Amino acid sequence: MMKILNDLFCLISAIGAINWGLVAFLNFDLVKETTKLLSTVPYLDKILYGTIAVSGIFVVLSLFIKQ
Repeated sequence: MMKILNDLFCLISAIGAINWGLVAFLNFDLVKETTKLLSTVPYLDKILYGTIAVSGIFVVLSLFIKQ
């Protein structure tokens, strides 16, 4: 179960890193464009950014904590 969560958090963190690369190099925010398409959910962009942040924290912690 922990392996699946770790893989999921790694994937979400990679997507977040790709998004930041798109913002830096192409001035294109994938999260913002996604929330425009799904505008019926309030604060969806904050939920997505928060999910990416929590995933990144988990991945960093998993590097230092051996399981």
